[in-house]
Amino acid sequence: MQAHSISAVWSEVTGVQAAPDQVIVWATAAVALLAVGPAVVWHYTRNVVTIAHEGGHGLVAVLTRRRLHGIRLHSDTSGLTVSSGRPHGPGMVLTAAAGYSAPPLLGLGGAWLLSAGHVTALLWAVVALLLAVLVMVRNAYGALTVVVTGGVCLAVSWFGGAALQGAFAYLSVWFLLLAGVRPVLELQGKRRRGGARDSDADQLGRLTGTPPVLWVALFLVIALAALATGGRWLLTR
Repeated sequence: MQAHSISAVWSEVTGVQAAPDQVIVWATAAVALLAVGPAVVWHYTRNVVTIAHEGGHGLVAVLTRRRLHGIRLHSDTSGLTVSSGRPHGPGMVLTAAAGYSAPPLLGLGGAWLLSAGHVTALLWAVVALLLAVLVMVRNAYGALTVVVTGGVCLAVSWFGGAALQGAFAYLSVWFLLLAGVRPVLELQGKRRRGGARDSDADQLGRLTGTPPVLWVALFLVIALAALATGGRWLLTR
């Protein structure tokens, strides 16, 4: 690629893009809500949440100097992140707490970028994060899921016009903000029925000597706060 082309791409990534029309902003919110609501749709769209969830575990494991061994994503939308290090302490607690917190916080970060007009930067940041996850994925289904998700984002950011990029970026962020709530509610539902005994919340309860329901409540507060704040940013740009 020629130097001036590289400069043009960099200028586009770091530049500010116009916000889409308010009709598009509301429409993407409605589509994202439909992607989170019906069970038949959620079965497929939840794979994106699982990528963010397990990626959150992996990122915090690395940041807290634990050794990350790999990530597995399964067709039932479950996932597993394996790391080693001290079995107790702040690093383990933060790593366990990062999963359910990651999707809404990523959505909040995306909303902040969009509120500042950085549509292209958001799309490229998503591609970069997906590449980082792909490096650590250790099963074929997981790799396929990440490649397809990253490929869609890359295609939109590289070939899509400004209108398509804006709509796709807002749809993606709305989805992360809205989808951050449902898994927490599903988790507590499973726990109430006697399932999910080894969930992140239960592991955190054992690690800290606190009731697991307090961690579920914390995950829900984070998700709702991110939705409220991020949604306000998206609607008032």
